[in-house]
Amino acid sequence: MVCQDYMRILLLTPPMTQLNTPYPATAYLTGFLRHHPGTRHHQVTQADPAMELILKLFSRQGLQRIHSALPDVPKSQLSPAVRNFKARPELYFSTIDAAIRFLQGRDPSLALRISSREFLPEGPRFRATSEFRLETGDPADAGGGDAGGGDAGGGDELSWAFGSLGMQDRAKYLASLYLDDLADVIREGIDSRFELSRYGEKLAASAPTFDPIVAALNAKPTLVDQMLDEITLELLTEHQPEVIGMTAPFPGNVYGAFRIAKLVKERSPSTKIILGGGYVNTELRSLKETRVFDHLDYLVLDDGERPLLCLLEHLEGKRTSEQLLRTFVLENGAVVLKSDSREHDIPQKEVGIPTYDGLKLSHYLSVFEMLNPMHRIWSDGRWNKLTLAHGCYWKKCNFCDINLDYIGRYDPSSVDLIIDRMESLIRETGQSGFHFVDEAAPPAVLRNLALRLIERNVTITWWGNVRFEKTFDAEFAELLARSGCVAVSGGLEVASDRLLKLMNKGVTVEQVARVTNAFTQAGIMVHAYLMFGFPTQTTQETIDALERVRQLFAAGCIQSGFWHRFSATAHSPIGRDPSKYGIEIMPEPEVLFARNDLPFRDPTPTDHAGLGTGLKRALYNYMHGLGLDEDVRFWFETKVPGAKVRADLVESALTQNQKVMKTSS
Repeated sequence: MVCQDYMRILLLTPPMTQLNTPYPATAYLTGFLRHHPGTRHHQVTQADPAMELILKLFSRQGLQRIHSALPDVPKSQLSPAVRNFKARPELYFSTIDAAIRFLQGRDPSLALRISSREFLPEGPRFRATSEFRLETGDPADAGGGDAGGGDAGGGDELSWAFGSLGMQDRAKYLASLYLDDLADVIREGIDSRFELSRYGEKLAASAPTFDPIVAALNAKPTLVDQMLDEITLELLTEHQPEVIGMTAPFPGNVYGAFRIAKLVKERSPSTKIILGGGYVNTELRSLKETRVFDHLDYLVLDDGERPLLCLLEHLEGKRTSEQLLRTFVLENGAVVLKSDSREHDIPQKEVGIPTYDGLKLSHYLSVFEMLNPMHRIWSDGRWNKLTLAHGCYWKKCNFCDINLDYIGRYDPSSVDLIIDRMESLIRETGQSGFHFVDEAAPPAVLRNLALRLIERNVTITWWGNVRFEKTFDAEFAELLARSGCVAVSGGLEVASDRLLKLMNKGVTVEQVARVTNAFTQAGIMVHAYLMFGFPTQTTQETIDALERVRQLFAAGCIQSGFWHRFSATAHSPIGRDPSKYGIEIMPEPEVLFARNDLPFRDPTPTDHAGLGTGLKRALYNYMHGLGLDEDVRFWFETKVPGAKVRADLVESALTQNQKVMKTSS
């Protein structure tokens, strides 16, 4: 127990997450704990070791350490990225700090030198700039190959994308490729687990055993590990926390979280360590692995506010362990979930205002890696994160975790409260951009919010996730645009009416065409989440889905998209009742640690892996405005059937909608 008047609490996001903006969990919890009557006497701070690790690696001193740590092997055994870096390290040493300042927005005049193609050394990733054409290769390999000496072509190849103006954008794109080259050097020469937005992801994703993480923690530290250890020690020295709370939203945060925890326990055994976040909520609900508690003291499930309140009172000696809420503890050598049924979650109206105090917002990097406006929104610029409601108002999709709290418990906020929080964040950060991180923003809340933003004369820029439901007509879309909406993303999923009905998505392809067209006509960019490999999906249905997607791009209804391979998750209706959807869950090994993605057998004879390559090739080109007139069979290396979709399906849906609008008016 920590029995004193106040506790020093440090909230952390372990490596890795987005480069351009903080993950919002610690901002939410810091704001809540600082203002809740039961915890505001504590000293609550937050930090982002994920961002600190990036800045430590991508600095002159960091690159010098990377160069010294690279293996001394024959040139022929090095990857192209490592070979390129080792051939001219001084060019990288002398440019990295300037490039980082530029990507942080602190040295915009450098754009002129970067755009000249004479300032930054260019490695394999720059091959993507040499020509824009109909690309039938794997878009994931667009930056591969050996760049040789670094003359990637200093001509005007990028004019297609940026024209004669757009100097800042052009330079940001080139500087992002430069950063990607260096990330490849780290991954291919130093630590195979490293990526810019994740670290050690494969160690944790649906891992039934804790063994891989234990082995990695006990292995000789890589340079990346060493730098993370250095950052952890700096945080311990600066904050001297008695309680550390960490969020692991994704598998790519988990190894970093345990690495931090391991060192904290070695240097400050009395510090209590709590882990929560999306990964814990979805993958560790059946946790049995006792070795987790060699590093952690508690793991909490679902929303963290009430469990944290209970834990802090427990550490103050004000409640017993039996009075905790949704908290895993080690008791008598076994993992036990403590959850007092008398405790209830904090309503959305009482969670308070997030705060970024303590996070160095000027240190985040705006990167620009794809010549696509929607992808840019995710990675370029800093967004204040907010939720309009807790949970999903629809909560019917059979592939989704609708049985878990983060989806199943719907609790909307009042629009005036949302706007009050926005104005507070604008005053604190000086930024008026907002990303609504709801699973699907409720249309009723969005409409009222847009009206009140206009009435209160609050100027913001915002984007978020929606369902492509018929409520979003032309008038509604124009209202959202006037309130500051610049982009939406939503699930078209399998682009097949039969399968959309099977997954209980609640939309049809023609409806999606009309809704996305309404957004586009209002000047709002549209990104579509796409899915392939759904249970019982045939090859013909997959080809037909691509044809519908092609028509949507050709008609200008959507500007961006991404294909996801379907996975059956443990907490979805499909995972819980697979036979209803025509699949069989395969036998699993004993699960002591993580369980989420379930291995399954679909008797439908479809080569989803082979089709996936063609789907991604097609989409990569569609997003660049290329190949829209090609037969969809063009993108596949193996023989596939022709599409059986009406050639005017989308055009007809839009024309019919226009006729209905004229009649109603």
